[in-house]
Amino acid sequence: MHLRSCTLSLIFVIVWISQGLTQPSEKYVEVVVAPDRTDWTYQVGDPVNFKISVMQFGNPMPNVEVRYEIGLEKMEPTLSKTLNLKEGAVTVKGGTLKQPGFLRCTAYVTVEGKEYEGYGTAGFDPLEIQPTTTEPEDFVAFWDSAKAEAAQIPMDAHMTLLPERCTETVNVYHVSLQNFQPGSRLYGILAVPKKEGTYPAVLEVPGAGARPYNGDIALAEKGVITFQIGIHGVPVTMDKSVYDNMMRSAVAGYWVYNLDNKDHYYYKRVYLGCVRAIDYIFSLPQFDGERLAVKGGSQGGALSIVTTALDDRVKWLVPYYPALCDLTGYLEGRAGGWPHMFSPDNKDFNVKDDKIETSRYYDVVNFARHVKVPGYYSWGFNDNVCPPTSMYAAYNVITAPKQLLLAQDAAHWAYPEQYAMTDQWLLDQLFSEEASGR
Repeated sequence: MHLRSCTLSLIFVIVWISQGLTQPSEKYVEVVVAPDRTDWTYQVGDPVNFKISVMQFGNPMPNVEVRYEIGLEKMEPTLSKTLNLKEGAVTVKGGTLKQPGFLRCTAYVTVEGKEYEGYGTAGFDPLEIQPTTTEPEDFVAFWDSAKAEAAQIPMDAHMTLLPERCTETVNVYHVSLQNFQPGSRLYGILAVPKKEGTYPAVLEVPGAGARPYNGDIALAEKGVITFQIGIHGVPVTMDKSVYDNMMRSAVAGYWVYNLDNKDHYYYKRVYLGCVRAIDYIFSLPQFDGERLAVKGGSQGGALSIVTTALDDRVKWLVPYYPALCDLTGYLEGRAGGWPHMFSPDNKDFNVKDDKIETSRYYDVVNFARHVKVPGYYSWGFNDNVCPPTSMYAAYNVITAPKQLLLAQDAAHWAYPEQYAMTDQWLLDQLFSEEASGR
C-alpha cells in the first residue's frame, strides 16, 4: 500500500481569502525585523545579526524605544533588551545555533498607547532538521485496517444543484456523502465543467475551523473538476454565523477531541473523509480516472500530505504551510506543529503518554515518509502558527520528487506570487502531454 498565469493567481487568492489565510493589512506603524543575509539562511555555528527598523509613512521613526527578544520560535526568549532607536533603526547581535533550527528576533514598540510588533527568523541548516516523532510499528497496518473498514460503508452520495452558483460553462453542486461510519456525513462543493468529455480533478482540503464554502468555480472553468470539502459533518452552505457558533461550542478545540485514543481521535474521521472524497471523485463519469491532485493550506496543507500518503490515486500535491507536523517537538525543547497540544501551556492537560502515543498515528511527519508522488510545497520562515521547524521536519523525510517555494518573511499567509507559481505548476502537471495520455 502506498501511504503516500496571473489570472489563476487571483482566483486562488480569492479562495484563500475565504478561509482567512490572507496577507496582513498595512499598519500605522511598521516594525520590520530581518536577518543580515538576504536568504535568511545560515549554517550551524554562523553568527546572525538582526536589523530592526521602525517605519511610519515610509520613513524611519526617530527616537523610538524598542524592546526586542531573541530565542527559538515559540519558545521562551533567551535574550531581552530595550534600546532607543535614535535613527529609527538598529542592528543587534542574535547569536547562533548549535544544531539545525530557527532563531527568531521579535521587536515591540509602543506609539500613542498602541503596541506594534514585528519579527524576523533566521534558519540554520533547515534542510538538516530531523523530526522528533517516530512512526509506530503498526502505522501502515492501522491505516490499512481503518481504510478497509471505511470502504465497507456505502457512499450514499447526494448531489443538489446550486443554480445560483452555476455559470455558462460549469455546474455547481452541494454534495453529501456517507463517511467513516453509518450516519456520519461529509459535505462539499463540487464544480464540474458542462462541456461533454472527461477532465482532471483537484480535491481541495480545508484549513482549520468551520466555515461555508463557495466551491472553486473559476478553476473548473479552466477545465478541472474541483471538489472543495468541509470536515465537520455538516452542510457547507449555511450562514457563516452557524459555523462561528459551532467553533464556540460543538467543535471548539476539536483538534484534541479523544486524543487519548487512536481509534476515536477526531482526525480519524477527517483523514478517512479525504479518502472518501477521492472515492466520490472516481465515481464521477466526467473524471478521467487518472489526473488527480490535492491541495490546501495550514490544516489543509496537512490533509494534502496525509491524503496523498493514504491514497495512491493522488498523483500530485500542493501543500501550503502544513499544520500537524512533528507535534512532539515541544517535548524535545523546540517548537512543535499546530495545534501545539504539547506546548508548555498545555502541559498539564495534554502531555500524557496515551495522548503522545495517539499523536504518532496522526502526525504529518509519519505520513510524509510515505509520499510517493511529486509535490510543490510553500511557506515562510516567519510562520507563527505552523513553525518552520515543524514543517521542515516533515519536508525533510519526503523522498518523492519535491520543490519548496520559500517567501522567507511570510508568516501564516502567502504572497500572490507564491500562489501564482504553485498554481501554474499544478496546472502544468494536470495538462501535461504525459498526464493527458496524448
